[in-house]
Amino acid sequence: MQQRTEWLLTLCTVLGLVCPVGAFAQADVPPGITEPIVLAPFVPSDNVCQTAPELTKSLVFVQDNRRDFMEGVGFGLSRAAADRGLNYSNLLADNDASLMIEQVAELQSERVGAIVVAPVDPRSLSPSLQRLIEKGTYVGAVVPPPAVTILNAPQYLTGKTLAEEAARYITEELGGTARVVLLTHDSLQFLAPRFRAMRDVLGELPGVTIVADISPTPVSEDGGYTTTKTILFAQPEIDVILGADTVVLGALRALEEAGKARPDQFLGGIDGEPNAVLAMQRENSPYKATVSLASPVFGYALGQYAADWLDGKHVPQAMDVLPSLLTSDSIEQYRSDLADPAAVWSNPERRDAYLRMYGSICFNTRDEYLNFAWSSEN
Repeated sequence: MQQRTEWLLTLCTVLGLVCPVGAFAQADVPPGITEPIVLAPFVPSDNVCQTAPELTKSLVFVQDNRRDFMEGVGFGLSRAAADRGLNYSNLLADNDASLMIEQVAELQSERVGAIVVAPVDPRSLSPSLQRLIEKGTYVGAVVPPPAVTILNAPQYLTGKTLAEEAARYITEELGGTARVVLLTHDSLQFLAPRFRAMRDVLGELPGVTIVADISPTPVSEDGGYTTTKTILFAQPEIDVILGADTVVLGALRALEEAGKARPDQFLGGIDGEPNAVLAMQRENSPYKATVSLASPVFGYALGQYAADWLDGKHVPQAMDVLPSLLTSDSIEQYRSDLADPAAVWSNPERRDAYLRMYGSICFNTRDEYLNFAWSSEN
């Protein structure tokens, strides 16, 4: 239990959430599934469940703040609601946990049919979400429980995706030899699998030397800048730098100021930050790749499942959003997908590149909602 508690806390920190954890409880409603289980792949069912007739055909995004990642979720949800004939609205808590509790309570009084939530404080909001589920409202959650459908991302796979692209570049463009810097965030237990994957992949290349493996303080662009300046004193020639986009962007600035940035270097990050994408598009840029999680695409999927739930259909209990590698060759397709998530949803091959669904639940079995920190990798 302690390990799972630390895992969810660090996960939500990464996504900008305040997230005390554990199996949440609400005495007067079913507790849901509180111990980790392995979910089978989701298979759509023709069996029709009941619905709650007193609930409205509506979808509300209860949003923690306006950062780009969450704005993308809202865009996808709004598109799905329009396509499925649901009334859509957005409630912004602006990182105010008390306000979010009031907002969700009001939604219950309004008999809202479906919500998707990015909690400010999951512990304090949990009882309100449990009451909504008990009444039959669809609740989709961006990461923390409880929810009818929980969304998460596989972290080892995310790090592996970036490292494999770096390994390909080292082999094909650098002759198999490279001096590598890993700007990590191992202090967050949840993120540690990213960097373990990087070490695993690069460790298979005999010509790779990891000259620095360090967590910048703070883990920010300024932290990446300062840490890289220090590394350059001891290792003035660096070929590869990997980490979160924010710290790698700081590393790029340090390389440029020191006159050590080269077109043949490989700088790669995770998060798909807009400034990283811009850096990749500059001529002769060392910034070669970023790994992104496509929030408009999974937002659209959650909106579709909300509509299915209100139609009495089965929906997944959990959903992976898979890492998407962005390079100069794939950026345009990615941008097209984010601009039109409906096209991704209607194309199984494109959809499966972004999403993977697990478990099955409907109105009749809603007491089986997930109330533990779910991850496909755990």
